[in-house]
Amino acid sequence: MTLPKDPNWWRGATIYQIYPRSYQDSNGDGIGDLPGITARLDHIAALGADAIWISPFFTSPMKDFGYDVSDYCDIDPMFGTLADFDALVARAHDLGLRVMIDLVLSHTSDAHPWFRESRMDRTNPKADWYVWAEPKPDGTAPNNWLSVFGGSAWHWDGRRRQYYLHNFLTSQPDLNLHNPDVQEALLQVAQFWLERGVDGFRLDTINFYFADKYLRDNPSLPPELRNDSIAPSVNPYNHQLHLFSKNQPENLEFLRKFRAVLNPYGAAAVGEVGDAQRGLEIMAEYTSGGDKVQMCYPFEMLQPSRLTATGVEETFARMAAAAPDAWPCWSYSNHDTVRHITRWNLSDAAAKTYTALLVCLRGSLCLYQGEELGLPEAELAFEDLQDPYGIEFWPEFKGRDGARTPMVWQTDNALAGFSTAPRSWLPVTAPHLPRSVAAQTGDPSSMLEHYRRALAFRRAHPVLRDGSMAGIVAEGGVIRFTRGAGAGAIFCAFNLSEVPQEIGLPVGAWELIGAELGSQPADKNRVNLGAWQICLARQV
Repeated sequence: MTLPKDPNWWRGATIYQIYPRSYQDSNGDGIGDLPGITARLDHIAALGADAIWISPFFTSPMKDFGYDVSDYCDIDPMFGTLADFDALVARAHDLGLRVMIDLVLSHTSDAHPWFRESRMDRTNPKADWYVWAEPKPDGTAPNNWLSVFGGSAWHWDGRRRQYYLHNFLTSQPDLNLHNPDVQEALLQVAQFWLERGVDGFRLDTINFYFADKYLRDNPSLPPELRNDSIAPSVNPYNHQLHLFSKNQPENLEFLRKFRAVLNPYGAAAVGEVGDAQRGLEIMAEYTSGGDKVQMCYPFEMLQPSRLTATGVEETFARMAAAAPDAWPCWSYSNHDTVRHITRWNLSDAAAKTYTALLVCLRGSLCLYQGEELGLPEAELAFEDLQDPYGIEFWPEFKGRDGARTPMVWQTDNALAGFSTAPRSWLPVTAPHLPRSVAAQTGDPSSMLEHYRRALAFRRAHPVLRDGSMAGIVAEGGVIRFTRGAGAGAIFCAFNLSEVPQEIGLPVGAWELIGAELGSQPADKNRVNLGAWQICLARQV
């Protein structure tokens, strides 16, 4: 089945992120794979998602678990084959699900043939495909840039007698997108997957594509402005304002070229904006105007501190000031952050309220596998860690593995129905088992059924997917706003606190909706909201 070509399918869509190593193992090796994903797509369709995003499955040495690509146009054998991928796309489309895949265009693995050729000497055809630079006269690195994974962003290569740039692991050299041949090669990668039927891409580290061509030093960042949403506070990466190592203006023209490749296919792209200081403003630059990527997800809702009513108000005010037509993709959790249930220390009642808020926001949504089950962060022992980031900064920072443990399908199974292997690549932890899909399905009080109702509510009210958003006000612990205008507009209010609040409905006639999500009734246009209660009403 081929889904109808709709260039606007992404607006307001709900995208379900799959971490392939941990979704479903089909061959008993303890590692998830593409056939496993295909077998579990019915769960995502029943949840009510519009699309899936699959984290990298390309051929890779797996030093950063697929984000170090050694072949952009093939499948790593641990995940399956190109035929398996084609079968996955076909099944997803049969279920009405669009398929987005994760493209890592800022860097490759050092095992990629491009880099192997580039590092041979300074005159080969790909000598300028990566960011190479001379040492300073004293032999030290070309400038002060730091790696997200800790330490200098430069690594000495004895063969070329130059440094190469790596914003992440030393085994992940940065491509030189100032070279038009590199840009063309990457656009051909996108074309390859579009021809195989994908509906779009998640673009990893979209604001890292270009580095300053003059390699100027980054300025320091005052302690009060440092933020650990991109790197843990134990990492000196937070000590700099990354003015020159990323966020370069040349990126805009490349994104226009990328969009031109997408348009004939009706495909969409969502970019990951990794910037703690200017994330919303960069998102606005990349998504406004209709000629670059369709959407970006900034880090405002991936912060360590709990999202407050004031935080929501300030976020949307900043976004409106940057560009009214900017299009965000909001997310509370992903494969790089502590799960928000744990990060924000949420009760089930609080988690359900945040879910209701999410489906009412203007923008698209991204749900991370297991979020719909209310999974907390898994507590792992040091010897269980696989993530190089966590191993480097343990024990002050425990890494990303706690959000990457296997999906829990069954409660009465040691590996939760994820695998038949003696053990899985990361362990299934005991606190996750009672929250399995099997245990929650059909229980109206469960988190899973609440997510299903919430996504159904969003689908039933198109104004929530693509309508305007106005009157955004934080009062006490309550955030309130209106989606759309006139008859059919929806008033939304959420008490994001433990303190009861009383609010008033806007002027006009309103009827209660969303009772299935816990929406509270009005008494003469006044609404009493207890802790973590909500009010949803439609103008008549």
